[in-house]
Amino acid sequence: MKKSFTFITALFLATSLCFAQGSEQEIKEDFVPSVLNQPGKEYPMVNSQGYARFKVEAPDAESVVVSLGLGGQGGTKLTKGEDGFWTGTTAGPMDEGFHYYHLTIDGGVFNDPGAQNYYGSIRWESGIEIPAHDQEFYALKNVPHGNVQQILFPSPSTDISRRAFVYTPPGYYKNTSKRYPVLYLQHGWGEDETAWMNQGRANLIMDNLIAEGKIDPFIIVNTYGMTNEIKFGGLRNFDIKPFQTVLVDELIPYVDSNFRTIADQEHRAMAGLSMGGMETKMITLNRPDVFSYYALLSGGVYAPDDVKDHENLKLIFISSGSKERPEFVINSVKELKAAGYNAVSYVSEGTAHEFQTWRRSLYQLAPLLFQD
Repeated sequence: MKKSFTFITALFLATSLCFAQGSEQEIKEDFVPSVLNQPGKEYPMVNSQGYARFKVEAPDAESVVVSLGLGGQGGTKLTKGEDGFWTGTTAGPMDEGFHYYHLTIDGGVFNDPGAQNYYGSIRWESGIEIPAHDQEFYALKNVPHGNVQQILFPSPSTDISRRAFVYTPPGYYKNTSKRYPVLYLQHGWGEDETAWMNQGRANLIMDNLIAEGKIDPFIIVNTYGMTNEIKFGGLRNFDIKPFQTVLVDELIPYVDSNFRTIADQEHRAMAGLSMGGMETKMITLNRPDVFSYYALLSGGVYAPDDVKDHENLKLIFISSGSKERPEFVINSVKELKAAGYNAVSYVSEGTAHEFQTWRRSLYQLAPLLFQD
């Protein structure tokens, strides 16, 4: 597992705040409020080129820096006006999609009062959405919608009730005789079980795919992957066994008992982004009897020898952003295919270690799952 760990750690530490090439362009003044702003808040704003603009009221401050974007102090430095508001625009366009950010005001870290908050980096961070050319696949549309519900399941191994979120597709509560496959979908380091539905918009991706007839409906389950808390940089000390017990021996039986699942290996998938990919790889290697579909999203790779004894393995899906190290993904899948496995690679063009990569990855993965 050592090589896999080194690879995923390098990917995880790579910045997701990457600028497009050629940022010396003239900035278009077509800025509009970010779709992730608090109700009634005008700032932050974004424009059609991917620039972000900020305006923060801090009349007594000496310095305000936004963590989003590159600058002299590792971010976008804002300029103070006579009215006490600090304003500024990123030095270049940002990658499309969702980004975390925060404010540093006179050395203290704060969230932007104009933006909604999302759990990432082991804290609630501000969020901003840079409009994407392909945003329709995760847009909120007038289509039948599934249901996302919170569940609390007993976990004797950790001596608490743990939380998970379950997406059930449109029609789940109408046709009570139908049973569904399940995808167990894991978040990245510093995030929690809210990430895939909030930042990733997994439920909207599913709703739209189902409405377009591109997939057969299935259930998605998200739960918290950090059963033993560790500090940043300490993933080398992460022990998969406690979380594997929670997932395989506690959560899966609970879901199978309380939802209309097809409760067998051939109708069960596991996937994860970044650290969640590391967890996916470890658990699928340790318990090859549980899942038939494996997916690593910016989360390492499989080699043919890793899965040589895995029965009923139907699909291996491996993805990354083009600004990560896509050659590892492509080469790994080539080796798996040459060894006779059904393996698929996907590279998200123009993105790095960030949610636009993982939204696109889920969009590509979902139609490949549970295709009997």
